[in-house]
Amino acid sequence: MSVPEPRSPDGLLTGPPNSLEAGEPTPGTGLSDTSPDEGLIEDLPVEDKAVEQLAEGLLSHYLPDLQRSKQALQELTQNQVVLLDTLEQEISKFKECHSMLDINALFTEAKHYHAKLVTIRKEMLMLHEKTSKLKKRALKLQQKRQKEELEREQQREKEFEREKQLTARPAKRT
Repeated sequence: MSVPEPRSPDGLLTGPPNSLEAGEPTPGTGLSDTSPDEGLIEDLPVEDKAVEQLAEGLLSHYLPDLQRSKQALQELTQNQVVLLDTLEQEISKFKECHSMLDINALFTEAKHYHAKLVTIRKEMLMLHEKTSKLKKRALKLQQKRQKEELEREQQREKEFEREKQLTARPAKRT
């Protein structure tokens, strides 16, 4: 049996001039061009009514299952959308919890630093008081030293005057 050559739309044969015979392997592939159904359609006369009945039978056999599958897929899609929405809500709740933990950590850290600041302020006030007392004491000590030096200077002057008075003076000749 020979393989019919493809025809162009105007009915002329197209294709290579040397066509292969049926059952011969295609060059380079090692496969046959023939199929097991070849020639069956040509051999059997087909009635339109039979084709229609077969199509209706095929549809009536598979259509209910296909419709049930379609309905099940729609339900699954709807359930999937609901699950995605729920998952997004849970993720946002989780993020809120995480942010709350972060906020709590920040507040704890702020309390810690506030306590440190209060301690530092107390220490600064205490140091200020001590420095004020030390300045007053230093001023008093300086004033006391100046007073003592003044008294010593005055004592020296008195002694000098006394020595001056005690020193012998030559008498004036008259």
